[in-house]
Amino acid sequence: MDFKDYYAALGVDPSADIKTIKTAYRRLARKYHPDVSTEANAESKFKDVAEAYEVLKDTARRAEYDELRKYGQGGRFEAPPGWQPQGGRAGAGNGEAGAGFQDRDYSDFFESVFGERTHSGPRARPPRRGQDVEIEVPVFLEETLEEHQRTISYHLPGTVAHGRQGAPVSKTLKVKVPAGVTDGDRIRVKGQGPAGGSGGANGDLYLIIRIAPHPLFDLDGANLLVTLPLAPWEAALGAKVTVPTLTGKITLTVPPDSQTGQQLRIKGKGLVSKQGTGDLYALIKVVVPQQADEQTRELWTQLATHCAFNPRAEWE
Repeated sequence: MDFKDYYAALGVDPSADIKTIKTAYRRLARKYHPDVSTEANAESKFKDVAEAYEVLKDTARRAEYDELRKYGQGGRFEAPPGWQPQGGRAGAGNGEAGAGFQDRDYSDFFESVFGERTHSGPRARPPRRGQDVEIEVPVFLEETLEEHQRTISYHLPGTVAHGRQGAPVSKTLKVKVPAGVTDGDRIRVKGQGPAGGSGGANGDLYLIIRIAPHPLFDLDGANLLVTLPLAPWEAALGAKVTVPTLTGKITLTVPPDSQTGQQLRIKGKGLVSKQGTGDLYALIKVVVPQQADEQTRELWTQLATHCAFNPRAEWE
């Protein structure tokens, strides 16, 4: 079987004291912890570091390991004739990494030398529940109005056995996304996460809802906002205009003398929520034509002369 050089895993000399070993372990455990590390093969390195510390922190196990190091030449371990493990049970040392030993996956080398044993051979590990996993699911605003079914494909890490990571597993599921979901909502799909160990239950799959940006609408809770461009004469005289909603276009009446920034409420055309359906608000924005011919400019001039309107009067 493959030999494990625990001193090399922690980057310490074989003569290092326990304080040096602890310091090295804590530094490397933080560096390679799968929840925070961006290093390549961080999970594998984290397991190597944890296994090395499990042995070297315990005086009896370290002494036994030191005796066996000479038989680990060329990366392979060949036990000496007549050798029997002393049964230095993992977790029997001075704490810190020993607790919960049976919930971990160790190398074949570790199991053969330090694994807990009974008179009938290695003791079976207790069942371990698989980890939960999360995947993000993009959802369009239109899809939040009603419950709908989605087909999702995702990959799960392979099962770890005897310290080795199995091949990834691809899965495809049909799941129901309820009406009224919002950005960040979590949907639990029970038992669709990674497999457990030693016959333990599978972990769960969590779908994290991500609402896709919409080209027209902004969100305000369950309400929607849409910018409504109006020509100056539409704002001044009033008009009937077509306005988009999530369920189709409607006709909206714009009152005379409407101003930029004014909001027109369209009841019940917002998003579905637990509190009911929100509203759609059309935010008026008066837009002047970018180009005008000579006749149009003459009409603007006549309007300016006739109206004598000063929009900055409050500054005076």
